[in-house]
Amino acid sequence: MTPTITAFENSPDRGKGLARDMRVRWAFEEVGQPYDVRLVSFRGLKGAEHRARNPFGQIPTYEEGDLTLFESGSIVFHIAERDGGLLPNEPNARARAITWMFAALNTVEPPIFDRSLLRILDHDKPWFEQRLQALDKSIRRYLDDLSRHLGDSDWLDGAFSAGDLLMITVLRRLEGSDLLEVYPNISAYVVRGEARPAYQRAFAAQQAVFEAASAG
Repeated sequence: MTPTITAFENSPDRGKGLARDMRVRWAFEEVGQPYDVRLVSFRGLKGAEHRARNPFGQIPTYEEGDLTLFESGSIVFHIAERDGGLLPNEPNARARAITWMFAALNTVEPPIFDRSLLRILDHDKPWFEQRLQALDKSIRRYLDDLSRHLGDSDWLDGAFSAGDLLMITVLRRLEGSDLLEVYPNISAYVVRGEARPAYQRAFAAQQAVFEAASAG
């Protein structure tokens, strides 16, 4: 049975590949798993039908037979566990890759995502600059540590894994900012991820949805 995921009918990222269905699309492409997409409007996200898939009314969700999942990290982990290529076979390496998945979503992503929301929703508030500086300080601390760990390696721990996939999707929100530009090894790391054929296919698929919505 072909899995079905949900994605924005008209994504607020304007085709930049930042919406979280991008992570799931990329994972599917890495393991060679076909998938279907159910597009959901912003209004539909809060409807009873979609909330039966995700109680919080968000995307992406995953459906296959009688299994329904939500949360992009959980879905990527499910794909990685079921199909080879995104998690190492050696137990310790596998555990480390899973740790990096958690690190990407639990440690690195929160201040980066808060920063992106701040710049969109609160740029005109009197406390904007103070809050931005606080978030940037937190982000730099994590980038310092990440840069030190990565060094001149291609990936976080040996071969490319689901940990890299999630980390790169998180870091992409900083592209074009001086935060990322001062870490050449992290910038190169993101570029390596974006150059992967699986990433390119996933990006093109998500971008096509935005282009179709814009044309309509």
